[in-house]
Amino acid sequence: MRRRDFVILLVGAMGGQHSAGAAEPTKVFRVGIVTMAVSRSASHWVGFEQRLRDLGFVEGKNLAVDYLSLEGKLERLSAAMAELVRRKVDVIVAPGLEVILKAAKQATDTIPIVMVAINYDPLSLGYVPILARPGGNVTGVFLRQIELTGKRLDLLKEIIPGMSRTVVLWDAESADQLGAAETAAQTLKLPLKSVELRNPPYDYDGALEIADPRPDDALLLMMSGFFFSDRDRLAALALRRRLPSMFGDRAYADSGGLITYGPSIPGMFRTAAEYVDKILKGTPPADLPVQQPTTFELVINLKTANALGLTVPQSMLMRADEVIE
Repeated sequence: MRRRDFVILLVGAMGGQHSAGAAEPTKVFRVGIVTMAVSRSASHWVGFEQRLRDLGFVEGKNLAVDYLSLEGKLERLSAAMAELVRRKVDVIVAPGLEVILKAAKQATDTIPIVMVAINYDPLSLGYVPILARPGGNVTGVFLRQIELTGKRLDLLKEIIPGMSRTVVLWDAESADQLGAAETAAQTLKLPLKSVELRNPPYDYDGALEIADPRPDDALLLMMSGFFFSDRDRLAALALRRRLPSMFGDRAYADSGGLITYGPSIPGMFRTAAEYVDKILKGTPPADLPVQQPTTFELVINLKTANALGLTVPQSMLMRADEVIE
């Protein structure tokens, strides 16, 4: 495999040779990461690396990180995982998409894998048999997005009482969330117009042309790693179309989306760093229980609300964990 097939940021040194009588070199652990198209400067990766530093792992001293970006090209995924195995990394971090964890499992059944499962359930999919004692080489943190989908629709209806219909964008990675949205919409007596996105990079403009949003419509984005990577585009498109929009990650509000509700994704990645720490210090992944986040953040972008001509109910502003002004 040619190195130029990937954007690889290799941080840290493997340690030089030492002469007779010199102190034993510090062991350098290698952490391998494959991500779809997210910059290493994204807040969740910054939090991940900061937590590792807090736990004593310093790049260039006792830590090296192989960060492989697929640049949105899933066809590179299997080769990327094979490359990490060839490099003999001590642990693989599998963030976001289920296909990344699947590729890691196909590449190795011995190297520990720490998942950050944001839009799939590793228990129902068989990656771990029991959360409390996962067994095998996979552990980590995951979020049941299905359980939050109805709450997000409810919040969207609350912030826009006059909403007449919700446009829902979904893809293969978030298909199971669509059913939860449809159930919630029936309870709210709110029509849905769902449009599936296929074959990344996605044509969001084309999807909204199909949806044909009306003046009193709003946009609900299912939680997908692809949508997260494209959050700047989606937030700008929603604002241009004058569509109030909801997503599950607060980074979307930072990008200009109206409202977000979900766990702290950087917090999940900091927890993943703690798994990496325990594994590098000798704990088998089989003995590390899989965790789920227990706290959730409501973030409202008041600047976007003003740009859309919306008046956010005071009750919602009071409940928000953060209001972007």
